[in-house]
Parts: sequence; structure tokens; C-alpha cells
Amino acid sequence: MRLSLERRLTVSAALLAVAAGVVPATAAHAAPATPPAAAAPTQQVTPDMEGLTKALQNTLDAGAPGALARYTGPDGVKSKTLGVQDTAYGTAMDVDSRFRIGSVSKTFSSVVLLQLVNEGRVDLDTPVNHYLPGLLPDDRITVRHLMTHRSGLSDYTNVMFADTVPGFEAVRNKVFGYQELVDLSLAEPRTTEPGVSYKYSNTNFVVVGMIIEKVTGKPVAKEYDRRIIKPLKLRDTSYVHPSTVIRGAHAHGYLHPDEDGEALVDSTEQTVSWAQTAGAVISNAADLSTFMSGLVSGKLLPARMLDQMTTVTPTDATNTRFYGLGLRRYDLSCGTQVFGHTGTVQGFYTYAFTTRDGKRSLSAMANTSNDGAANTALGGTLEAAFCGKPAAPAAGTKAAARGLAASPAPALAPAEADLPERR
Repeated sequence: MRLSLERRLTVSAALLAVAAGVVPATAAHAAPATPPAAAAPTQQVTPDMEGLTKALQNTLDAGAPGALARYTGPDGVKSKTLGVQDTAYGTAMDVDSRFRIGSVSKTFSSVVLLQLVNEGRVDLDTPVNHYLPGLLPDDRITVRHLMTHRSGLSDYTNVMFADTVPGFEAVRNKVFGYQELVDLSLAEPRTTEPGVSYKYSNTNFVVVGMIIEKVTGKPVAKEYDRRIIKPLKLRDTSYVHPSTVIRGAHAHGYLHPDEDGEALVDSTEQTVSWAQTAGAVISNAADLSTFMSGLVSGKLLPARMLDQMTTVTPTDATNTRFYGLGLRRYDLSCGTQVFGHTGTVQGFYTYAFTTRDGKRSLSAMANTSNDGAANTALGGTLEAAFCGKPAAPAAGTKAAARGLAASPAPALAPAEADLPERR
């Protein structure tokens, strides 16, 4: 039987895979930018492992075969896994397993491009057509507009993934050229004038990849490796496009079928060519935390570039979610701000976030991608990890006298989809 309308909306919102805003072309229409958060000392917080386990269980209850979370902080590494990473063999989820990180790849691409900016080889406020002559029909679209999702370029995945499984199977083994993807976008109406408003689009980061390769004269895989993977010693991170294989121990990804009662579809092996520099990186939880904490700690970019990357504008009306240059900021219920990115690629949801000082990081993954309830549940790991349980104050302090206690932190509101919702 066909899915109900409500279920179809939820399923579609999450499927489409993978997964920012300042200095627009028309300043009069710009959303106010939020300056970078100061790297204040991290509050002494103990992660709420019971809450984190509950968030993972909620993710399984929502339909994910398995889920994991890995927290790194001053008190060491803590992790939790539930469910299975391979339904065929019943293999338990392993926190060290590799997986497809979807739109977290956008932050990798942003780092490479901002390094080129720092080297004087790219300018954020120069039109894209200066670097890629004739690519876009509007000379007002700048490099910054791409990185802040304010270009107005339509997301080609709106058309590509009209249905969950059929849409995936149509591209599973296909190899696209960058130009093909851009042409798909340009065939659709523009979503906004350049610089006017935030509209998430994978097209933006496909063009970012084109700029990287044009300016460096090298494949983006080599630039990821030379500029990020080797300096940070990320042993489980790779960009293998268009190979379909995840090497080594890895989690399998699964799609729920478009028909109720049908078996899960194993989506692990795929080219992810439809996403490329917008979402085709492979990694694991430990490497993602090393990457995010290393980024905000200045190991990849100088302070002036980090300030630009972490200058954000709102992405919705909640005033708790923001986007900078290829980097999200979430403001949690306890007041803690975390930076990172979400990822959705067929078969995987990912959260990779860190505090601004890089001292506390969390990476979480569920091995499904077309169940919005599972995505929202997985987001609850952020509250549990970063709000957690404040350390008991020293005896005799005013705080102790008041008997302060941690209150349970609510789960995040539903996360922004990295691909558009289908209706």
C-alpha cells in the first residue's frame, strides 16, 4: 500500500542527501550577520550519557537500523552505539566504522577554498564568472554567495530525487560531470536574487568544487588530502569519487522503500557523483571530531579566515540555527553554541559539531536517511553531549549553597534537511 501523505512528507524530507550567509550583493536586503562567537573557556559539563543513549534509542525507534555517537572532551572520549551496521549479518554498530558523511563534506570544501582565499588566489566577493567564465547567467553571484547559500541557484536535487528509491537507483552508479549538475540547476527557476536570502542548494558547493579545481589545476581529492587529511592525520577519511566502495570496516546505509512493508534497500555502494564536493566524503566519528575541533582551533585556517567562516546569519525563524561560510552554528537550550555541519546522503544521517574553542566535540551517525523522525531524534545527541550535566560546584561556593542542578535538556527541533522536502 502507498505511504500516507504524512509519512511521505517525512520520508521525502530526509532522503535527499548530503549537506552560508554574509555580505550579499545588495546590502539593503541582507539579513543581519551575527559576529563570530568568542572562544570563551568551555563550561565544565559532563555529557549526559543516559540522555545520549536515549537519543540513539529514539533514532532506532524511528526506523534506523543502527546509530552511534562519540563525544570528545576534557575528560576524555565517551561513546555509545546501538543497533546494527549490517542487517544482513546482524553486525553490531561499531563507533570506529567509516560511513558517508553527506553535507559535512561542504565544510571540507569550504576549508580548501578559504585556504585559497588566504593565499590570495581567490576573493570571496569576486563574481564566480571571473574564475569560471560564462558558467553562470548572473555576474552578480559571488564566491561568498555560494558558500553562504545566498546565490539563488536552484538545487538540482529537487528534480533528481522525486521519489526515494527510484530516484536513488537512477543515479546510484552514474558518474556526472560538474557541468551536467550545474546545467540541471540552471534549467530550473532561480530561488532568489543574489544575496537576498538563504536558500540551501547543493549546486553552490558543486560550483565551489569547480573553482577549487580551476584555481589549483588539481583534482579536489588531492587538495582535500594535501590541505586537510594529511595535516590532521585523518586515517579514516577519503574522497574516492567515483568509486562506489567504502574501504575497510564500515557501516552499511539503508533506505526505507516507497511502499509500506517492503524490505530496506542497502544503499552503501554508490558513486555519490550527484553530490561530489557537496557531499561525497567518507569518514568516521573520530576523524570528524578531529577535523571540526582542529578547524575551530586554527590548525587549518588563520584567525581572520575563521572569523569570516563563523560570521553567521539565521537560516530559519527559530533564531537557533545559523550558517556562515560552509559552517553551521546551533544555539542549544543551555546557551552553548556549537559549530559544524549536518549531513544526509542516501543511507546515512550525520551530525559533526564542536564548541568554538574546540575542546568538546560530538560526532553522531544513523544508518538511514529517509526518515525525518530519525534525523530529529539523532539531533538530540547534541543536547545530551553539550548541555549534559554541569559538574558539581566546589563545596562552599555560592552555587553549591543554592543547590544548582542540571535540568533535562529537550531534543533539538527538527533539523534542516540537507536536501529539499518533496511533496
